[in-house]
Amino acid sequence: MSTAPSDPHRQREVAESFGAEAERYDRTRPSYPEAMVAAIAAASPGPDVVDVGCGTGIAARQFQAAGCHVLGVEVDERMAELARHRGLDVEVTTFEAWDPAGRSFDAVIAGQAWHWVDPVAGAAKAAEALRPGGRIALFWNAFEPPPGLGEAFAAVYRRILPDSPAGRVALPGVDAYSAFLTKAADGIAQTGAFGESERWRFDWERYYTRDEWLELAPTFGGASGFPKSTVDELLAGFAAAIDEIGGGFTMRYSAVVVTAARS
Repeated sequence: MSTAPSDPHRQREVAESFGAEAERYDRTRPSYPEAMVAAIAAASPGPDVVDVGCGTGIAARQFQAAGCHVLGVEVDERMAELARHRGLDVEVTTFEAWDPAGRSFDAVIAGQAWHWVDPVAGAAKAAEALRPGGRIALFWNAFEPPPGLGEAFAAVYRRILPDSPAGRVALPGVDAYSAFLTKAADGIAQTGAFGESERWRFDWERYYTRDEWLELAPTFGGASGFPKSTVDELLAGFAAAIDEIGGGFTMRYSAVVVTAARS
């Protein structure tokens, strides 16, 4: 049976593929607005944080810098090892199978990762790990290319990987993440262990040169499973599209958060 695109948490081979590009991932993936980190930290009752799907520790290091004590939970040993080298304590397992072992925390966070977690089982595990009043905060960087560039990137995918979902011109920005946000909120509600969830949004932007975007692109989900020749073709197509608009562009980002407090 094929896995529906709406159920990425069932696509384990993709969820566990990012470690193939761990160094590149850590070097190129965007961080999150400081205002978002500060808002989550301020809304939590204390500094003890679990970072679900911590990867190489991009978000975790930001929360550490804000004064939090962070424990990472990461399914990919390659990502976890790099995060440890960056000073993070990491336990390697899926979050659904993770054992809090009697420990309690003030916040459970997940940056760009919760769609790889079963939304109901994950929220139940978060409730188990949180102190009363503790906060679950699940966030994504939604991105919106400038007019025309997103369509040009999609055209590259259609030409080289005609069956790829990336070949469909996606809804821009936050709208493209609406399914993730809704599933996260529904999973939280189904536990009965949290107050009503809220959605927060923090807008920001970043300029990319062509070469900076070509460094980032191979970290997108599934790319590590493509033959090198296919990745090279994709990158050449992206390069041509960026050159067509002058060799660089400003990406608009919105850090979107689904959050609720433990009852």
